[in-house]
Amino acid sequence: MKILSALILAGLLLSGLTALAQKAAPVGLELYSFRDQFAKDVPGTMAKVKQMGFREVEVAGTYGMSTGDFRKLLDQHGLKAIGVGASFDDLEGNVPKVLTEAKALGAKYVVCFWIPHAGDAFTVRDADKAIDVFNTAGSLLAQNGISLCYHTHGYEFQTYNDGTFFDYLAENFDPKFVNFEMDVFWVKSPGYDPVALLQKYPKRFPLMHLKDRKPGTPDSSNGKADVESNVTLGQGDIGIAGIMKQAKKSGVKHYFIEDESSRSMTQMPQSLAFLEGLK
Repeated sequence: MKILSALILAGLLLSGLTALAQKAAPVGLELYSFRDQFAKDVPGTMAKVKQMGFREVEVAGTYGMSTGDFRKLLDQHGLKAIGVGASFDDLEGNVPKVLTEAKALGAKYVVCFWIPHAGDAFTVRDADKAIDVFNTAGSLLAQNGISLCYHTHGYEFQTYNDGTFFDYLAENFDPKFVNFEMDVFWVKSPGYDPVALLQKYPKRFPLMHLKDRKPGTPDSSNGKADVESNVTLGQGDIGIAGIMKQAKKSGVKHYFIEDESSRSMTQMPQSLAFLEGLK
């Protein structure tokens, strides 16, 4: 009986530790954060994502797997794909492909991460083409229950008329079909305030990338920065705590940590602990 009781107690302790390890994360994960690890071991890295407590993810590539097999792996680990990346070229010329991939993964959002443009300068011609492509693709996706978002990257905040190209895009994207994913790093990088932008454009940012920036990192308005400037959430100069307070008020629905640094695997638990400590 003593041995049986000891075994039962050990089992209860083990299940308790497992439950503790599986505590749900307060936000989702952009899987690109672990791109180097996924490139070497997809199942093993997916298991680590689950172990960290993530339940929602954003997919940026399937690392050689079919979307169907990648979906099965997500399902096996209790992970829900909220969004999936799509290229500008596919949104312009192959919306059925985009739709098929999103449906296969079970994603409700398609996100485009880059508008093609020459060099570092973003022009009104680039913006006008994006407006046409995104409004058209967004309408087609919406007919199939998928929402399109454009992920800002800094160059949209170059000056245009009395504001910025971002203002121009926001004014001309049809909000029924196209909205935005705010990457707080890429709002701060060209010198803008994510909180002020959330206040100015409520309900236009259903998705958000959370990342923090090493203090002293030079600003940039061309969409380029040293990935090693990504630090643990709460240790940078972006003001994550204030952003989180405003984000919910402004209609952000899904948050994803994106840590592009080589330290992403070790920094991630610390970033989660910071978010869990916010009031």
